[in-house]
Parts: sequence; C-alpha cells; structure tokens
Amino acid sequence: MKKLIFALLFLFTVSTVFTSCREKKESEVEEVMDDAGDAVEDAADDVEDAVED
Repeated sequence: MKKLIFALLFLFTVSTVFTSCREKKESEVEEVMDDAGDAVEDAADDVEDAVED
C-alpha cells in the first residue's frame, strides 16, 4: 500500500513540474515571437522611409 501511495505521489509531482516548465517555455516563445514581429514592423518602416526619400 505504501508503494502505491509513493508511486502516485511521485507521478503527481513529476507531472506538476513538467506542466510548470511547459507554461514558462510557452511564455518565452510568445515573447520571442512578439519581439520578432516588432523587428519586422521596424524594418518595414525603415524601408518605407527609404523609399520616400
């Protein structure tokens, strides 16, 4: 009985750790994507300014 409880507790702990890490990675990915989008917009503005001159 003790082994079963320890096994379930271990599985719960491991699943919680991986879920927490995954959420953090998603937010980092979203941040990188936002930065990339901003960089593209800035480059487009620079090209537009160069064409106008």
